[in-house]
Amino acid sequence: MDTTFARLKDALPLLVMPIFLIVVELGALLLAAPVQSAGLVAFQDPESVANPFIFLAMILGFTIVILILIKYALKKLIAAIIGLSIFFTFCFVFAALVYGAMNVTAAGTGAWWEDLVPAVLVYSTTASTIVATALVLILATFATLLLYKYPEWYVIDLLGILLAAGVSAIFGASLDILPVVLLLLILAVYDAISVYKTKHMITLAEGVMDLKTPILFVIPKKRDYSFIKEGIGKISEGGERSAFIIGMGDFIMPSILVVSAGIFTHGTKYFGILNLPVLGAIVGSICGLVVLLYFVMSGKPQAGLPPLNGGTILGFIIGWALIGFA
Repeated sequence: MDTTFARLKDALPLLVMPIFLIVVELGALLLAAPVQSAGLVAFQDPESVANPFIFLAMILGFTIVILILIKYALKKLIAAIIGLSIFFTFCFVFAALVYGAMNVTAAGTGAWWEDLVPAVLVYSTTASTIVATALVLILATFATLLLYKYPEWYVIDLLGILLAAGVSAIFGASLDILPVVLLLLILAVYDAISVYKTKHMITLAEGVMDLKTPILFVIPKKRDYSFIKEGIGKISEGGERSAFIIGMGDFIMPSILVVSAGIFTHGTKYFGILNLPVLGAIVGSICGLVVLLYFVMSGKPQAGLPPLNGGTILGFIIGWALIGFA
């Protein structure tokens, strides 16, 4: 009886993860409109099936660079690269909020690099765009410094929700249904291979967590837990840890399909953002997360994207079918 109670007590923090996922998905849906009005897109052609492969190439390239740096123990360089990546990501997220609020559009020349940097950050010539750009840079700098100067678990989680919702909104608004589904399937296979076969994802996770890099969600198991003081421990060793963790990407990927479903499918919308394909994708992602958490209780590293992406896709298809694939 005591053992069962102890296990239930340890599993209680896991209930927070579905709540986080729902908040990220709803936040991404709410941010989709500002993203579109500000003209912030990740890809110029949302229907191109080449987009998922470009996305995968970017992930592989970034992973290879970080793994090489981990091998040679270049921790400061790793922290700098990830820090700059987080800063530029915050620029996009805050640009959606600020430009939308100030009615500024990121309209550029169509150059390839405008997929990497909001055009308005470069073409700020009017008073309103200069003010908007300055505010975006200030907010992005503050958020990045806060994550690095005070990476406590609640700071990481709160800013992580904003970051994940913003990234999901940008990519979801940039990719039509077919490219998104293809992307989720590819990444699910890649995640399974990288965790169970090559195991390089475990090496990558341990390497960045040794630096207490804020690119994950942290769910403490005890009230007095401090990510700054305790960290997480070695993932590959399994066993007892002071907190549960899940990568931001595990919440971002399902949320991309949720946003895409809200933009590129039809049907009656409830509360202005929820139609049946969206609701199906959300419910499917939660079911996938429940399956993932069941295996997480073993204490061993698990690939998150196969159950999460699979559940999201299945739920979306059911919801989409209910409106006649409109």
